[in-house]
Amino acid sequence: MVKVCVTGIGLISALGGSLEDSWRNLLAGKSGIRLHQPFPEITPLPLGLIAQQPSELPMLTQMVIASALQDAGLVSPLADCAVVIGSSRSYQASWEMLARQMYEDTAKPVSSFGNWLDTLPHMNAIAAARQIGASGIVLAPMAACATGIWSIAQAALLIQTGQCQQALAGAVEAPITRLTLAGFQQMGALAKTGAYPFDLHREGLVLGEGAAVFVLESAELAKQRQAKVYGEILGFGLTNDAYHTNSPEPQGKNAIAAIKQCLKRSCLSPADIDYIHAHGTATQLNDRIESMVIQGLFPQGVAISSTKGSSGHTLGASGALGVAFSLMALKHQILPPNLGLQQPEFDLDVVTAARLSKLRQVLCLSFGFGGQNAAIALAR
Repeated sequence: MVKVCVTGIGLISALGGSLEDSWRNLLAGKSGIRLHQPFPEITPLPLGLIAQQPSELPMLTQMVIASALQDAGLVSPLADCAVVIGSSRSYQASWEMLARQMYEDTAKPVSSFGNWLDTLPHMNAIAAARQIGASGIVLAPMAACATGIWSIAQAALLIQTGQCQQALAGAVEAPITRLTLAGFQQMGALAKTGAYPFDLHREGLVLGEGAAVFVLESAELAKQRQAKVYGEILGFGLTNDAYHTNSPEPQGKNAIAAIKQCLKRSCLSPADIDYIHAHGTATQLNDRIESMVIQGLFPQGVAISSTKGSSGHTLGASGALGVAFSLMALKHQILPPNLGLQQPEFDLDVVTAARLSKLRQVLCLSFGFGGQNAAIALAR
C-alpha cells in the first residue's frame, strides 16, 4: 500500500491564528474560551471565538488553505491535487441570514439575495478547489463531529489507491449561529462556565470556531519534492451506531469496532499506541462512554487528552484540529494538556499539563451525533 505523508498543516482556532500560535498557547495551558454574546436575543455563553464576532466560512477556508500550502512549500495552481474539505454546518449562517431577510422584508423578491447556489453544503469544497486551481477529485464529507477525520481518511484512501498523489484535506467550521446555539441550548448540552473534559463536574460542551487543513502526499512525491514531513497516516476506522439521533450506543460497541478497524489497518496492537487524542466533549454521555471504550481496549493504560477545554468544540472540524495537535505532539515529542480537569471521574491517564514523552504512534478519535465514529492512527 502507498505510504501517505502529511507535508503541510494550516490551522486557525480560538487559541490562535496559526498552527504555531495555537500549539504554543495550548502547551502553555491557555484557553481561547471567553464569555460572549454574539446575538442580543441569546444570553452570554462561553464560546471559542477566533475574533470578537462570529467568523465567516469562506474567509476561514481561504485563510487556512493558504496557510497549509505555504507550510508545504506549494504554490497554486495545483491541477492534480484532490480536494476533500468537510464541514458539519457549512453555510448554515448564510442560510439563517437569508431566512431572516426574507421574513423581515416580505416585499423583497428572493432573487435579490444573491446566488444561493453558492451556499449549498458542498460548495465550500468546490470553492477550495477553485482557490488552488485543482480540477481533479472534489469531495465534501459531512459526518457530524467525525467529519474532520473522515475527510482526512477519504483523502488518504485516494492516495493509497493511486487515484492521486497529492490531496488537500481537512474541515472548516463556523458554527456560531443563532439556530446552532439555540438548538444546543434546548438540548441542555451547553456549558455555563467552560469546557472540562473528563471532569466529575463537567457541564457540557462549549462551541468553538476553527479549521485545520492538511497537505497529504504519497511518500514518493514527498521525497521527490524534498518536503518536510510531519508524520505518516497509518490507517483509519469508520463506523456508525445506527442507534439514536444524538446519544451514543450505550456499550460503545461500534466505537470499539472503529478503533479495532483502525488498528488492524495500521498493523498495530493497542500496546503500540503511545497517546490518544480523545474526542472528550465534556458532555456526560460522551466522556463516560469514551472512557469505557478506552479502558476496555487499552487496559495497559495510555496517555490521553482532549484539547476542547482550550479550543472549544469545533464540531465537524474538531477531529481535524485533533489530528493537527497529534502531529505536533509527534513532531515535538510533547503531550498536549487536557485543560479544565480538576477532579477526574474516570481511571485514565489524563494529561493535565504539557509533558515530554517518547511518541511513535498516536491515535485520534472523533464521535459525532447520529453515532458517527472515526479513528485515525498517525506515526512519526
